[in-house]
Amino acid sequence: MFFKQVFDQKIAQYAYVIGCQKTGEAVVIDPMRDIDQYDRIAEAEGLKITAAVDTHIHADYISGLREYAERGVKVFASDEGDEDWKYEWLINSDKYNYQLLKDGDSFSIGNIEIKAIHTPGHTPEHLIYAVTDKGGGADEPMGIATGDFIFVGDLGRPDLLESAAGQEGLMEPSARKLYETVKSIDDLPDYMQVWPGHGAGSACGKALGSVPETTLGYERRFNPAMKAAESEDQFVKFILEGQPEPPMYFARMKRDNKIGPAVLHGKLPMPSNVKPEELADKAKQKGNAVVDARTRDKFSEAHFPGALLSPFNKAFNTIIGSFVEEDEDIYLVIEEDNLEEAVRDIIRIGLDRIKGYITPEQFDAYRNAGGEVESVPVTTFAEAKNKLDDENIAVVDVRKYADYQVEHIPGSINAADSRLPEYLDRIPKDKELYVHCTAGSRSAVSAAYLKRAGYDKITQIDDQFANWKSEGEVVAE
Repeated sequence: MFFKQVFDQKIAQYAYVIGCQKTGEAVVIDPMRDIDQYDRIAEAEGLKITAAVDTHIHADYISGLREYAERGVKVFASDEGDEDWKYEWLINSDKYNYQLLKDGDSFSIGNIEIKAIHTPGHTPEHLIYAVTDKGGGADEPMGIATGDFIFVGDLGRPDLLESAAGQEGLMEPSARKLYETVKSIDDLPDYMQVWPGHGAGSACGKALGSVPETTLGYERRFNPAMKAAESEDQFVKFILEGQPEPPMYFARMKRDNKIGPAVLHGKLPMPSNVKPEELADKAKQKGNAVVDARTRDKFSEAHFPGALLSPFNKAFNTIIGSFVEEDEDIYLVIEEDNLEEAVRDIIRIGLDRIKGYITPEQFDAYRNAGGEVESVPVTTFAEAKNKLDDENIAVVDVRKYADYQVEHIPGSINAADSRLPEYLDRIPKDKELYVHCTAGSRSAVSAAYLKRAGYDKITQIDDQFANWKSEGEVVAE
């Protein structure tokens, strides 16, 4: 049996290519939208992808299931959950080769059997897949692809239907369903390998480990969420407490993966190189989002008026997904060598209108020639200490609410960066804003977004929050 775990660092997502070397067939579990990456892996091993399967309707990225279905590859999807949790694009079409799966159903890829197990809680339709290599003589599964059910050190959060998709009143019932699911797998043996859908850095849980694989027995012994399942009420309290705010784009991903994402047909958008003057105009026009992928230091020093900041790092697509509207045309300031990766990052969260770009060198030439730019004032906690009590100043804390609860500057306004657009009504426009986070990264992108949203007087605090403790008072909720 061929087995390959494929990791996307920015979304912290794991997909799996599993193949039968005897028959030359392979399946992809939880593929992302740019499926050429899995095709290359299979081809290098002399395999052909003949099937693709999702564990559930994803909230954090666009699935590649439809891309494979459009190609004629047989796709498998959950038929569990109620009518609100069906793959509508699949069941409402007669052109795809597909099979819907319920608990206990199985299919084979060559000599490899893949069996579905219904594991609701994270979502109602969630399935995990037990994999048995019958070609190697096994009659029991060696491992399970657990999707967003079991992670290394955590379980998939059950609050997203309410906190991300906006379905009120589902948080606690989903947590109780997840408790039942944890208990329902007691008969699965400890030796089984666990191949999770996400690793550290994903917003689909609160304490995911960075180790790529684990075993069921190890998680039963040491996974805090599974250990909390000694009683239902204890489990519900533990699993719901301290979950981070989900990024703004999660609701859109749920919708698109349910009704059907746009099809790329294997082609990435190809943004053209444009003149800096054109980008400067685009940044001021409604319907455009100019995203500057340079470092926060470079951006604060000088950028196009109206531009957003999203440095090209692990948070790149999460920031864009939270701040850019789906009907906006996207223009980038980015190094040419990073352009294709950036495009992949953006289309993975369902934003396809990537129209143009310039390089940082082009921006510098534009600036040096007298082109219009603006800056963001930057300060430290020590420098800001004597200003923050002024009644004309508001402190905006863009850390997660769980961190804000532990300690924060008295009177500060909490507005988590990943959901900043929906918090604008709590941020005053008639005051000067001082924006801070834990270490400066989130405050930089948030300050840029607030400036674009019409807040004229903004200062970014680029400093460690720990330094405030030696400068001023902190309080807890």
